[in-house]
Amino acid sequence: MADIGIATDETSTLIASNKVEGTSVYNREGEKLGSIYNFMVDKVSGEVEYAVLQFGGFLGLGSDYYPLPWEMLTYEPQQGGYVVDIDKETLRDAPHYANDEPAYDRAYGEQVYGYYGLTYFP
Repeated sequence: MADIGIATDETSTLIASNKVEGTSVYNREGEKLGSIYNFMVDKVSGEVEYAVLQFGGFLGLGSDYYPLPWEMLTYEPQQGGYVVDIDKETLRDAPHYANDEPAYDRAYGEQVYGYYGLTYFP
């Protein structure tokens, strides 16, 4: 059987999760807010619900983690990362955690999405 050159990292419309993790996130002013730590995928639908932004700290130490509704992120090739329409002050007040990951349940989803003025539809 011939090798068909299967893409494992990226295609024109898909990207591997390990290539998304670590990608920078900027606000509309071009200020770097942090980077994608991981993302949370619905087990049934397969849809990404959150990108978890690692923000603050130094070299990953003392960082906090901010779940952002996936729909808030726009990939900007010129920027080489994702762009969100929030500033650092808004982000600092957003739902987040340091060490103890929250229960990603309906109540938490409503809290996160509601903070950004979005409706949570799990």
